[in-house]
Amino acid sequence: MAEVTLEDVKKVYGEDVVAVQDMNLDIEDGEFIVFVGPSGCGKSTALRMIAGLEDISSGKVFIGDVVVNDLPPRDRDIAMVFQNYALYPHMNVRENMGFALKLRKMDKGEIDRRVNEAAKVLSIEHFLDRKPKALSGGQRQRVALGRAIVREPKAFLMDEPLSNLDAKLRVQMRTEIGKLHNRIGVTTIYVTHDQTEAMTMADRIVVLKDGIVQQVDSPQKMYENPNNVFVAGFIGSPAMNFLKARLERENGGYVMVVGGTRIPLSREAAGQSEERRGSDIGEYVDKDLVLGIRPEHIEDANVEEAAALGEANQASTIEVEPQVIESMGSEKYVYFETSRDQAVRLDSVAELTGQEPGDGGSAESSSGDMMVARVSAASQAKRGEKMRMVLDASKVRLFDPETELAIL
Repeated sequence: MAEVTLEDVKKVYGEDVVAVQDMNLDIEDGEFIVFVGPSGCGKSTALRMIAGLEDISSGKVFIGDVVVNDLPPRDRDIAMVFQNYALYPHMNVRENMGFALKLRKMDKGEIDRRVNEAAKVLSIEHFLDRKPKALSGGQRQRVALGRAIVREPKAFLMDEPLSNLDAKLRVQMRTEIGKLHNRIGVTTIYVTHDQTEAMTMADRIVVLKDGIVQQVDSPQKMYENPNNVFVAGFIGSPAMNFLKARLERENGGYVMVVGGTRIPLSREAAGQSEERRGSDIGEYVDKDLVLGIRPEHIEDANVEEAAALGEANQASTIEVEPQVIESMGSEKYVYFETSRDQAVRLDSVAELTGQEPGDGGSAESSSGDMMVARVSAASQAKRGEKMRMVLDASKVRLFDPETELAIL
């Protein structure tokens, strides 16, 4: 096993197409780290530079204490798992798994030992004599993992290895890969566009956008304290809701005014908690900000959970008219529309929602943006019937509309 370090790593195609911009990252020995972001953000390019499949325009990549910029892939002591499995169709499973070791002229007894051990770990020992065409997608992916394991590399690099599997099998394989990492403990760098995979598998997540690292953090810290609007909207499902709001002083504290609703800021949200002492939100008074709140922090005012929320926290209520209600069994997703003057028009929000930046609809339209609340299954919400929602004011997050950075 080994640490992997990137120092000011940059990749430029042609003269001016920057795929990765000044990437700095320290990946600890045995860590499972996930690169995540939308298509074209540079995550696969970064992985391929670590693997040696892409030249580095500038900067350094270390595997252990060795700078590997000029080393070919075979000399970097890494193993890569691809999206399309890349198995040899004319070889059986045993031959596929042991092929790289055979090329190294390793002793046949040692090859058999490694292949059998890896097959046992992955529960594919009964498939060793089958050809890839006789295997399911999940079994083929296990073979691809086994081929990487037998090499006993310093690091595993995985490029969207589950994207070709169906939804149920992806969930199963996420668990299998997590168990595998816990068992063998090899440094693993995993690329995906699926934030759910990132949240459930990673020790730390690296969020990229346009080749630039937006945030590096543990899944929980990133979820609770995103650095900017893009990270806040990308991490979490359903995504965070964003509203235009104005900060005002009230009774020695602060409130966010959203349309006709006044949302009191908790001491934590206002940066007045012990761990955030010294922060000052006062400079934003009487200015427009972006308020973010996650769907699970909005509840139907008529259910017990909302009553408990009101007792435990400062809370605000809003009146909404559900447009769509999705029942998930244990909970419901209630979609409703904000007014046009509450809608947020930021590039990051537009990118996350699939809109054109600044697209607010026609001048005659009074519609804004859709918001979603994740409410209790006991909610009696009905489409087209007005209802009241409770917002957990302690969970709001504030962002600067100009920089899109989190405040405090």
